[in-house]
Amino acid sequence: MTLFGSRKWWALAALALVTLAVGVDGTVINIALPTLADDLHASNTQLQWFVDAYLLVFAALLLPAGLLGDRFGRKKMLIVGLVIFGASSAACAYATSAGTLIAARAVLGLGGAFLMPLSLAVLPVLFTPDERPKAIAVWVAAGAVSYPIGPLLGGWLLSTYWWGSVFLINVPVTILAVIAVLALLPESRSEERPRIDTLGVLASSLGLAGLTYGVIEAGAKGWGAAGALVPLIIGVVALVAFILWERRLTAAPQGKPLIDLALFRSASFTWGTLLATIVSFAMFGVIFVAPQYFQAINGTDALGTGVRLLPLIAGFLIGAGLANRVTPRAGAKLTVAIGFALLAIGLGMGALTSVSSGYGFTAIWTTIVGLSLGFVMPAAMDAALSALSAERSGVGSALIMALRQVGGVFGVALLGTMLNSAYRGHLNLHDVPAPLAGTVEKSVTAGTAIAEQLGSTVLLASVRSSFVYGMDVMLGACGIVALVGIVLTLVFLPRLSDAADESASERVGLEHETVV
Repeated sequence: MTLFGSRKWWALAALALVTLAVGVDGTVINIALPTLADDLHASNTQLQWFVDAYLLVFAALLLPAGLLGDRFGRKKMLIVGLVIFGASSAACAYATSAGTLIAARAVLGLGGAFLMPLSLAVLPVLFTPDERPKAIAVWVAAGAVSYPIGPLLGGWLLSTYWWGSVFLINVPVTILAVIAVLALLPESRSEERPRIDTLGVLASSLGLAGLTYGVIEAGAKGWGAAGALVPLIIGVVALVAFILWERRLTAAPQGKPLIDLALFRSASFTWGTLLATIVSFAMFGVIFVAPQYFQAINGTDALGTGVRLLPLIAGFLIGAGLANRVTPRAGAKLTVAIGFALLAIGLGMGALTSVSSGYGFTAIWTTIVGLSLGFVMPAAMDAALSALSAERSGVGSALIMALRQVGGVFGVALLGTMLNSAYRGHLNLHDVPAPLAGTVEKSVTAGTAIAEQLGSTVLLASVRSSFVYGMDVMLGACGIVALVGIVLTLVFLPRLSDAADESASERVGLEHETVV
């Protein structure tokens, strides 16, 4: 399969298109929320569920989707996912009520659960170990490019057409992706045809959904709220039960567990996945705070926000190109360590932002953060994927995606809590009426609106300086996480991935036989 020829790079382009479509949908929904609130008369709770319905289904079904790909064929399941994604996007576009849109978004999450892990799972099958880092860089880049494209495209569509266009744009993209996957991608599946681990599927789905929902509620209501604690506890208990059940199946003579726990004995898989999750944690923090900073402090609209995120993507593309040259010579350990060092520098600079900082300063530190992502993400993901066999690459890739998803959700919630706490603690609300003060404390957007309503330049200055202070605290915390990433990389990540190490051992063996 790895000798598929030059067509495999065109197949990679099709997979990148899939990743881009899913990524754009994830960013464009946030841009459309204010319009949806007006046109569908949606409450704040319903607005939250427009986002959460997708996330919950996506998280819950990642592992089952990977298993189905291994069992019935990854190409086949990718096409199923694309059809679901395109059809549910059309349903979202023509939804006539908030409830209908929430239901359509949930089905959209089902499509995404197939697309993301399976588009990643075919990379170890299509590409040789030497080619795989470049292929992963392209796959990751497609997801990264969605961050500025989402606001750019969403802002233009919302200002030109009706709100349904932000969902309808997915339909031609998915049709094109289906044609490309059908024409270019070879079928691959496990020869063993793994049986369905029903109990494992139920426990993992409940656990991932519970954790995701609990973290979302914690971000909105606080970590001590019952609405957050109960699903968090259920999620943790379900995942513990899932691990115990998988261990039991692994020990059984005829056991067929959903995931191969032996993967975690591989340093490349364990630490590659963990380091990719850590960098996702920091990345989601930047993506979470930067748009708010551009809009609330710099006064840009959605379109301008997308433009201002372009240095992040440019940095990533440059960093990935440089890392592709460094890794074959220096190994994954040094490449990832350099990336985390750059990440710490970029985030440290970002933590020095003030209200008077110009965009040039922001462009510099976001470019450095982008460079760091280009170094860390492809190399760490390649290390993790190197441990996956072609037999179980679907479930293995889904496991990587699940851990990254949980890391990203926790990142947004924890860092959002840190930002909000620092923002509220720094506000000066002495002359603000009590009912309005509570609104100001909710967010920088609400605070700016109240300040403009009252015509208070003092309150406006306090809101802006408090948000920047909170942003600096949050970015500083992300910088500390990046420093921890350097230490973990140098101590635990192997210099060569499992596949590269195995390939090197084989070459040594062949040389030895020749000499003998």
